[in-house]
Amino acid sequence: MSMNGHLDGDVVHVGQDARQRFHDSRGYGYPLDGNDVALAPVEAAHLLYRDDLDSVDGMGFREFMRETTDPGFVPQFLVYADLRERGFYLSPARADWLKRLDAGGEDFVVYPRGKGPGDGEALYRVRVIGEREEISASDLGDCVLAVVDEESEITYLDTDHPDIEGTAGVDLPENVDCDLLADRATCWNPPDRLYHEGFYGTPLSGRDADFDAVQLSLVEAAYLATHGALDASPETVCERGREVEGERFDRRLRVYAALREFGVVPKTGFKFGADFRTYAEFETVDDFGHSELLIRVLPDGHVFAPRDLALDVRLANGVRKEMVFGFVETNDDGSAGDVTWLRVGRLTP
Repeated sequence: MSMNGHLDGDVVHVGQDARQRFHDSRGYGYPLDGNDVALAPVEAAHLLYRDDLDSVDGMGFREFMRETTDPGFVPQFLVYADLRERGFYLSPARADWLKRLDAGGEDFVVYPRGKGPGDGEALYRVRVIGEREEISASDLGDCVLAVVDEESEITYLDTDHPDIEGTAGVDLPENVDCDLLADRATCWNPPDRLYHEGFYGTPLSGRDADFDAVQLSLVEAAYLATHGALDASPETVCERGREVEGERFDRRLRVYAALREFGVVPKTGFKFGADFRTYAEFETVDDFGHSELLIRVLPDGHVFAPRDLALDVRLANGVRKEMVFGFVETNDDGSAGDVTWLRVGRLTP
């Protein structure tokens, strides 16, 4: 018995025993009255591709794909087909089609293996873009980003909003003798709490220096000065930081301060192409492990190019770390405000 569909607006209607054949047994479409189902175009295309559906208004798979004018349709079809081939049932994220689940702006809801549209359980919420598109950071978090490249290969990136916490921390000293230099600061005869126990700064000329001095980045110096740990004016240090780094300085200082407040030690991430690398557990410089996170600081409202995301994540994975972005709001007075955290990592569904 041939199965044929008919385009009706933005759905494809299929009659006969379509409900039993497509929806009830394999999770395609949305059931209508009787045995009819409504299919999203991407579902109809997949059924045409598999020869489970003979035609839509006389069109086979090739004609149906050729007639599509939506530039996002082909990437969505490729992701849909890939996830189906991996053994998942999934539904287009249409609010009126999802049962016991809310739609949050994603393209697909993927169900756990062995479950389907009627079970009310989502494994992944997937957004699909091509490699030349851009995506706002605000559209990420608690979803999987599927990026389709120019050769139709798919990279899946898992995104969420992590809770960052650690056990590092030390009571800060007061009024440590400090010289503010052109692009850093030097502390003379600092107490052990500064470098050895707090991991602030780097010993001058390395650990085997003949005199006791620690060099601080301007971000470290500004944080310490703000907390009364240096005999330097916080305003003066921050102004020097803005002269050196521009508007990035306040954002980086805000993220640095937040990480310290979470009990995490941030150190420069320059050699990894990031703003910071972090240590969640730290007692002394003589005994600490590898850093866990790479942190990149960005302004609130940042828009990603998929290539940049893929590069950051690949680099972080290559050095056995997780990639986290800190997005800093700008207050009405121009100061740095709240920080939103976004973790991005590779995913194999």
